[in-house]
Amino acid sequence: MTHIALYDLAHARTGDKGNHANISLIAYKEEDFDWLVHQVTAEKVALHFGARKPSQVRRYVLPNLGAMNFVLDNVLDGGVNDSLNLDMHGKSLSFHLLTLQILRP
Repeated sequence: MTHIALYDLAHARTGDKGNHANISLIAYKEEDFDWLVHQVTAEKVALHFGARKPSQVRRYVLPNLGAMNFVLDNVLDGGVNDSLNLDMHGKSLSFHLLTLQILRP
């Protein structure tokens, strides 16, 4: 088994609503999707975003799209208009997810 970053297997899109982030993870190849579903759990994503202190992480599996959607509650420091952070939403959060290291046989 070797470690591999998610960006080698998938790409991501992000949206935000208030203080919550919504990150979709989309497999590049259909044959990698089932394996990704087993490796990228809501618990692993919550740990990976631990510094942002999400109050909850929910995962929705979208098999017809070869994708998963993660909703991270309370990770945007109050939301885009309230946060003093520079872009702690959007692309920076999706790229952070893509740096998650997982095991690959």
